[in-house]
Amino acid sequence: MTVQSTSSAGRGHPGKSKKKTRVAPRGRHVLAGSREELDELLGSEPPRRDMLIEYLHVIHDSYGYLSAAHLAALAERMNLAQAEVYEVATFYAHFTIVKEDQSPPPAITLRVCDSPGCEMAGATSLASQLETRLAGQVRVVRAPCMGRCDTAPVVAVNQRHIDHASVQLVTDAVERGQLAPQIPSYIGLDSYREQGGYQLLGQCLAETRSPEEIIQSLKHASLRGLGGAGFPTGTKWEVVRSYPGPRYVAVNADEGEPGTFKDRYHLERDPHRMLEGALIAAWVVQADTLFIYLRDEYPAIRKILKTEIAALQEAGLSPHVKVQLRRGAGAYICGEESAMLESIEGKRALPRHRPPYVAERGLFGCPTLVNNVETLHWVRDIVERGSEWFAGHGRNGAKGLRSYSVSGRVKTPGVKLAPAGITARQLINEYCDGMLPGHEFRAYLPGGASGGILPASKADLPLDFGSLAAEDCFVGSHAVVIVSDQDDLRGLALNLMRFFEDESCGQCTPCRVGTEKAVALMQEKQWDRQLLEELATVMADASICGLGQAAPNPLLCTLRYFPEEFES
Repeated sequence: MTVQSTSSAGRGHPGKSKKKTRVAPRGRHVLAGSREELDELLGSEPPRRDMLIEYLHVIHDSYGYLSAAHLAALAERMNLAQAEVYEVATFYAHFTIVKEDQSPPPAITLRVCDSPGCEMAGATSLASQLETRLAGQVRVVRAPCMGRCDTAPVVAVNQRHIDHASVQLVTDAVERGQLAPQIPSYIGLDSYREQGGYQLLGQCLAETRSPEEIIQSLKHASLRGLGGAGFPTGTKWEVVRSYPGPRYVAVNADEGEPGTFKDRYHLERDPHRMLEGALIAAWVVQADTLFIYLRDEYPAIRKILKTEIAALQEAGLSPHVKVQLRRGAGAYICGEESAMLESIEGKRALPRHRPPYVAERGLFGCPTLVNNVETLHWVRDIVERGSEWFAGHGRNGAKGLRSYSVSGRVKTPGVKLAPAGITARQLINEYCDGMLPGHEFRAYLPGGASGGILPASKADLPLDFGSLAAEDCFVGSHAVVIVSDQDDLRGLALNLMRFFEDESCGQCTPCRVGTEKAVALMQEKQWDRQLLEELATVMADASICGLGQAAPNPLLCTLRYFPEEFES
């Protein structure tokens, strides 16, 4: 028997309800108060899609979190779907989202670094003590490497970093309201120019130097990309210049590799050396805009760069290119160049499939030159002092100078300016005053979290691009972490895999699921070697970008060189 609806809504259409007329659009409605607050924060400038992350930072800096109401108002202002704004906001770790039924977080957040160097220095215990000591007053979260491995353990109290942190030092900062970054002493514009700075750029702009001359100098010096990939710099500039414009330059200052802090070292001391190199690069490739993408963990450097970029613009030193400083939001994946470009465009930092490469189709679909901070740092010296000066440094057949970030169980950790091709043992003995008392050199990470783990018996291998390929390791950004006989190598490998699990962008299954499964297997008392090796093979062969491809390296090195760690 068929039963027909007798409601007025269904008259004329048995069994069907009349469609109700929607009086408002689907989704969260925009509150007038939130709209007004957003207008006050962002001003009257027309919104730009590529500035979405910058707008989110403005809101987050003002309120300490992102409310659902403000996200809805921002979506309306930018004429974007709320889902599009929400997916970007939730992608980045430094944005705290507060829904309607949630209470805002405490005004102070303590981020306790849990990278290998800080964990060796007692960060896990420190985090637990802080949670107990400051319960109810602050929010305590574990955070990935903050680029201060030489002063471990490190805690960020909002934007202020506490080096060699203790419960008392952190408590004092909280009680005194010391939340802003400390600006270190650095070489400003006037001092830099007194030392000959910007003379080379001036020669370029006056056309007493040619782009071809600059490119050849970099080639003859054998300067390579020092962010990890090691691609020849002069060749890259030449390739980008060969494609039709408009063109862009993007400086990758998002050094998030655990153990790496060399870019912070240079930017905190001599920022204009990088800026001059970047402005010369923009002149050589005839770029319209120069973007500097700086990781959010470096608030002091952000203030420095904002001040110094404004100063050089006022001095008329960048008439040929627009300079924009962009701020990351806590995503290691942005160290991958195409993911960084996605973030500059105001999107989730998902690595792109290649080809095409970013040199041909990068920012906004245009040819883009991407260089690391240290790479640009050397441009002025190479051209002014001569290619032979730079190439003349080096050991074991390598050429050039490198800024090695050395941390772990050495007496004097820090950034060590040393010849390319130096060995780990030489770094320890000649530049770090040896091992810490009571510690015996057992192993080292030659290239940060992703470079693998090698035993001390292999500490006489050159630390340079390609020199560790036979060991299935690499130097990457030249972050060297020294491990002693008092450290737990299984725990170290697990720490690194957890990092990759947290930082996976989630775009591809081998990396997203593989890192999670690897962590679960590595937490077992007995490691299933065959299963772990099969999983590592899939991740290395099928992941889209270097994060998933390199994530198994520490695991495989532990299995290969330290079998006693999982066979006992």
